[in-house]
Amino acid sequence: QVQLVESGGGLVQTGGSLRLSCVISERTFINYARGWFRQAPGKEREFVATINWSGGITYYGNSVKGRFTIARDNAKNTFYLQMNSLKPEDTAVYYCALARGSSASSVAGEYRYWGQGTRVTVSS
Repeated sequence: QVQLVESGGGLVQTGGSLRLSCVISERTFINYARGWFRQAPGKEREFVATINWSGGITYYGNSVKGRFTIARDNAKNTFYLQMNSLKPEDTAVYYCALARGSSASSVAGEYRYWGQGTRVTVSS
């Protein structure tokens, strides 16, 4: 019954920024880790970012480290992915996900619920 809904994707030029949002329908799961993954055309799903339940621990994929930031807003039952200095290789469908536990994780199999995805396209 838990649903995650992403928003904020779109078309942006190289070097630009986007902020993705993920709204969780069920507040019971607010204390579980959150994550972002992406899948580019013709490529495997890739880990992007994760944050633990308290917000004190974050991990990032090597390709986005230093450019992307994951954050959460418990009052709004929402978490975010701030993407800066975007590159054409960041073009992908981005998925938010809710983990089975409270620990931040880069492993897709540790996430129980997934959003439908929001498309990000970065032009050259």
